[in-house]
Amino acid sequence: MNPHDIDAELQYCPRCGDEYLAEIRTCAACAVELISGAVLLAAAQKQTKHQVTPVEIDADEPVVALRNGPLPQMKELLAALRKHGVAGRICKPEGGACGCKGPEVMLEVRQSEAQAAMAVLAEEYWRTTGLEEHDTRFAGAVFDEQAEETLCPACGTRFSTSETTCPDCGLCFG
Repeated sequence: MNPHDIDAELQYCPRCGDEYLAEIRTCAACAVELISGAVLLAAAQKQTKHQVTPVEIDADEPVVALRNGPLPQMKELLAALRKHGVAGRICKPEGGACGCKGPEVMLEVRQSEAQAAMAVLAEEYWRTTGLEEHDTRFAGAVFDEQAEETLCPACGTRFSTSETTCPDCGLCFG
């Protein structure tokens, strides 16, 4: 996205780049949390200056925990954050075990970079799950047998509720 096209007062989808009014919080097409234009402009400014956020977080800096999970998974997410210039660290939860053999560890980022980190993780989720290749616009559709027609949540085909299988994709509702 070109920094000249970004309005600090608007919201943007980190996945598809669609632009939204400031009060909108979720992308209609991708169902991911939007990022403010101000955050995108700041990130673009960092990138054009080739500034990289220090990878290490000082002990006295305010941090937020983003995710808990197995150590290998948190290492992958940390690498994705660092690739985008967001500092992070992995630590064990209060009173938790070391995380080497399976107990969960925490992924933390600077409080000031939390929104940018969430955008990176949202993009990473879409990329690694393969959802970026699928149309999820109809995922919220519900088969209501009381209605005359319904919308298939898999493909978006409209069909009569007297049928219990989508005539287009074969999804069964019976």
